[in-house]
Amino acid sequence: MALVPCQVLRVAILLSYCSILCAFNAIDMPAHQTYGGRWKFLTFIDLVIQAVFFGTCVLTDLSSLLTKGSDSQEQERQLKKLISLRDWMMAVLAFPVGVFVVTMFWSLYIYDREVVYPKLLDNFIPSWLNHGMHTTVLPFILIEMRTTHHQYPSRSCGLAAVCTFSVGYILWVCWIHQVTGVWVYPFLDYISPGAKIIFFATVTLVLNIFYLLGEVLNNYIWDTQKCIEEGKEKPKMD
Repeated sequence: MALVPCQVLRVAILLSYCSILCAFNAIDMPAHQTYGGRWKFLTFIDLVIQAVFFGTCVLTDLSSLLTKGSDSQEQERQLKKLISLRDWMMAVLAFPVGVFVVTMFWSLYIYDREVVYPKLLDNFIPSWLNHGMHTTVLPFILIEMRTTHHQYPSRSCGLAAVCTFSVGYILWVCWIHQVTGVWVYPFLDYISPGAKIIFFATVTLVLNIFYLLGEVLNNYIWDTQKCIEEGKEKPKMD
């Protein structure tokens, strides 16, 4: 019975991401018409990551329900592959990138919103959509972590995958600048090449820290849950 609310919750989160993506894609902003389009913004990439991740979660739930009571080994193998993919996406992409986008956006917004979200954007992006892109990502991913145990990959493989994503995005940003002469994030125009290297290295480091944070939090939540369940079983055994 406990699984049903979780399944419904994941469907609701998936639908919310689909609506946010549709609303964002419907906005006609000048930046969306330039080289790279929406794909040059980490916020948009993160929205796609979250939508694909929760889509995988929903597909895993459906597969689990359909294979329940089945003796088919092939179905079991396919389900295990889906679960492995879901857990890998949670560990390497959904949690670290999602937390990074939320914390980085609001930290810069509080410091100087013109650096990351100029007031001009208020004419294009409604407040609810801004929060859908930069706020609700965090509680959604924490809800998923609390309701489902995720098996993290080995630390070396996980960190290597995070670094690959980070370096890939940094190279993409640099390539866009090479082609257009314009930085995706305007503040990069005002810092020296050395400072840019330090900034990009810091971004990669922070993403790795968030990966480790997710691993620790996941283990803490489920180790605590296991202890609670064992504590409830002891009186029954006595």
